[in-house]
Amino acid sequence: MGPIKMKRPTTLPRWMKRLFSGLNVENIKVVRRVIVSVVGATILLIGIALLVLPGPAFVVIPVGLAILATEYAWVRRWLKKALRIASNVVSGRDSAAPRESRV
Repeated sequence: MGPIKMKRPTTLPRWMKRLFSGLNVENIKVVRRVIVSVVGATILLIGIALLVLPGPAFVVIPVGLAILATEYAWVRRWLKKALRIASNVVSGRDSAAPRESRV
């Protein structure tokens, strides 16, 4: 048997090196935020359209808000308020209705 030939380590092609060199933690965070924003806003807009179209708007809107709430604090506050109003409506307590006064 002859001598065993060792394969030299393969190097990445130049285009692949450029691709991976541009990917760092900050770029990944920005890309994730853009994707979450686009998907969340699209679902939220579909939910708003379903207010006048036949469909489950009151299910789709909170889903869109929940997706956006993973990235934005102001959406988290809107979502909490929307869930509080929804739970009040379901339980029969309408916090927006004026209370009857006892005179």
